[in-house]
Amino acid sequence: MTAAALQAKRDRRGWLAAPAAIVLLALFVYPFLYGLVISFQPMEGGRFWANYAHFFSTATDWGTLWTTFKLAAPATLINLGMAVPVAFALRRPSRMQRVVTTLLVVPITLGTVLIADGMLTFYGPVGWFSQALRALHLYEGEVRLTHNYWGVLISLVISDFPFVFLLTLSYISGIDPTLAKAAGTLGAGPWQQFRLIYLPLLVPGLSMAAALSFVQTYAVFPSAILLGAPAGPTRVISIAAYEAAFEQYDYGMASAIAMIMGAAQLIVVAAIFAFRKAFYTGPATSGKG
Repeated sequence: MTAAALQAKRDRRGWLAAPAAIVLLALFVYPFLYGLVISFQPMEGGRFWANYAHFFSTATDWGTLWTTFKLAAPATLINLGMAVPVAFALRRPSRMQRVVTTLLVVPITLGTVLIADGMLTFYGPVGWFSQALRALHLYEGEVRLTHNYWGVLISLVISDFPFVFLLTLSYISGIDPTLAKAAGTLGAGPWQQFRLIYLPLLVPGLSMAAALSFVQTYAVFPSAILLGAPAGPTRVISIAAYEAAFEQYDYGMASAIAMIMGAAQLIVVAAIFAFRKAFYTGPATSGKG
């Protein structure tokens, strides 16, 4: 490439950098700073940290941190636990891989609200699942999988699994298959190949999928309202922020709750990435294409 072509390429990058920076500032940086500033402006006056002090001194508010974590963490682990074996089995391009990935797009396109509506219809106390269990004499009472903790958890798994699976599949399909073949020539069986070759190389991708999945599930709101008990065991932190903003009209308090939620997510994400450093992080692809 000539010097003129290199300079033209640099000019194009510089021309695109300014609009990208403006978009970043407008969509992310400014809203965050605005919310941070008003979180230190109590509606009833007092010290600038009054909103945060009120949150941590009110049991019904700070308890939402643990309530939300009890939903987000299991949902993330379940999604990862199901995504890894399925993605590993479908790591090679095939017709089955195309069919499965196409079908898993359906929950993504439906959205959380339609998934919740379907669960209310099919998994409610009078839904087909409960009726089938009674018809087969497997369970005589009502199977309650909605308006409780389990309803929200199942909804999070259904809505978030396709996202985690597609991320895992894209990463595991990029691992050089010759590494496992080389291990096989040295006597490693399928389980040893997965445990010693694929899994260590997959950890960076799994950590990224886990971080993104946890952030999504920790911000749960529609499922907790439609399928949970928002005044009881599924009163998550997003509901507390909603009540402060649109029931009490205390936007400073709502912003403080949002900042606390973001800090909790950041702590878990930092822990996930710290755990990732204990594994191999070098090149794992074959370099083809």
